[in-house]
Amino acid sequence: MKTFRLLPLLVAIGTTMALPVQAQSLVDLYQSARSYDATYQSAKSQFDATLARADQAKALILPTVGLSLGASATNLDSTLPAPLQPTSNYNTQSATVSASQPLYRPANWAGYEQGMKQVDLAQAQLAAADQDLIVRVSQAYFDVLAAMDSLTFVRAQKAAVGEQLASAKRNFEVGTATITDTREAQARFDLGTAQEIAADNDLRVKKLALDQLVGKVDTQPQPLAQPLALPTLVPDDITAWVAQSQNNHPAIRQTQVALDVAQLETQKARAGHKPTLDLTAGYNITQNNGTASTSMDYRSNAATVGLAFNLPLFAGFAIQNRIKETLALEDKARSDLEGTKRAVDQGTRTAFFGVQSGQGQVKALEAAEASSQSALDANKLGYQVGVRINIDVLNSQSQLYDTKARLAKARYDVLVGGLRLRQASGTLQAEDLNSVNALLAK
Repeated sequence: MKTFRLLPLLVAIGTTMALPVQAQSLVDLYQSARSYDATYQSAKSQFDATLARADQAKALILPTVGLSLGASATNLDSTLPAPLQPTSNYNTQSATVSASQPLYRPANWAGYEQGMKQVDLAQAQLAAADQDLIVRVSQAYFDVLAAMDSLTFVRAQKAAVGEQLASAKRNFEVGTATITDTREAQARFDLGTAQEIAADNDLRVKKLALDQLVGKVDTQPQPLAQPLALPTLVPDDITAWVAQSQNNHPAIRQTQVALDVAQLETQKARAGHKPTLDLTAGYNITQNNGTASTSMDYRSNAATVGLAFNLPLFAGFAIQNRIKETLALEDKARSDLEGTKRAVDQGTRTAFFGVQSGQGQVKALEAAEASSQSALDANKLGYQVGVRINIDVLNSQSQLYDTKARLAKARYDVLVGGLRLRQASGTLQAEDLNSVNALLAK
């Protein structure tokens, strides 16, 4: 009876396990990576920490308030005659509330502005980490598709060589071909077996890399829809892309913030020569239960309000040398900013030309694919009528499938290159994946 009760459950489990794994889109895997990738999560935690550090800078310009409590007990032992002996036991309790508000502290205000600059730095760092994640997921996604295509083409070529091998054997048996044709086809077939093993292993490795990146097991990327029309490059002007990079790239924003912070640090150093002025206030309550001279209890309340002025006169040339140091660091930050701008400019131009070159290669390989197919058909026909030999057909097959694999890889490189170009210009966002996602098979 128990077996029959468990039968529906076993059937349901078996049906579920038999279902094919649903393919995931690029956007789906990117969303998974955002919540799993350790590098991105580390950058996000750093972003939160930097925001908290920026809020700490407000304390430099806000008032400080403190409360202090005290209690003491005294036991006095004296050898004086009884009429002159002071009170032998007494105690005292006190409570003090003190407050201070900076009125003029240039160094504190410079430190507060530095803290606010840290917010811009944190946003630029998080944007760079997000853009890096988009590119890494996209690269891993299309690496898997490229490996799948490579394995498919290798197997197709191996099957075609197998047919040619069978044909060569039949022709040899009937005496219309030499043993050389059979051995050439056999060599190509064995080579195809080795290539198939290597392509299958490469696919496993690429899938493992994608699984580790997105936090899923046995991911199945959706292939590109066929026929495929690659998107054009907009704008098709390198000057526009370079201008965008100079205004938006996270690395430039980070080095610009570093320069601003260095300039504020110089202001802090120069403030070492300037006076400071604070508003102070306090309130003290003291309760005495007798003293050494009297046994009477009494209480005193004291309120104070004042100004605290401090003017540095000489600090052993520490301030002057600190200013020299900060000015040198300011020059360093300015040089770093200029170097970053040049590197971003070069990276943007390289990415732009890479996309343009990739698009040209796709068009050329599409033409080469058609030509290779025509050449293969012609060689097969020539082999059948005796004007071509077996090696000609094998070479044509190898050229055709190699062209197909290169064409598929070139298309993937153009799509990833477009994302890298946006990353180089500092404009890459998660929404840019939607246009790539639209090219996938539904």
